[in-house]
Amino acid sequence: TLDLTCRRTPCFAKFSEMEEMVNMEAEINEVQPLLLSVYTQFNFAFYFIGKKCKILQDMNRHLEAILKEKRDLRKRLIKHRCQESLPIEATFHKCIVELLTEAVTFIEKLESHLQSVRSIPQIPHMMNNMDTTLSKTEVLVIELEELTEQILKWKELQKEVYSN
Repeated sequence: TLDLTCRRTPCFAKFSEMEEMVNMEAEINEVQPLLLSVYTQFNFAFYFIGKKCKILQDMNRHLEAILKEKRDLRKRLIKHRCQESLPIEATFHKCIVELLTEAVTFIEKLESHLQSVRSIPQIPHMMNNMDTTLSKTEVLVIELEELTEQILKWKELQKEVYSN
């Protein structure tokens, strides 16, 4: 009987509905700034991703152009040019011969120059080795001087012994 008599009155039902609506609005107000910040972060992220994508596409186009030029250059270098050579006037033959001799000497010296350039990173190590070798040489010179003095003293002693 108590359960039957315990009915909600319409004013309290309306009150509980209003209370639920206020609670829902409070939850929405709490979540709304979070949603707004997430939305702005996504917008910024997509903006920067779009910029990076554009930069990468530009780089890709540039690299493709370079590769295309490289392929074209290789094709031109592989192609035989014997039939396409232009005749050289007789007045320039001497210059061409001199130019070819200079080119041959340049190519011969190129390897030694490249070897010199390759050895540049090793210079500090070589300098350290030279420093240690110099100090060892100085020690040997000092020892040699001492030995020379001892030999001269010994020679003087031998002269005195033979003279007596």
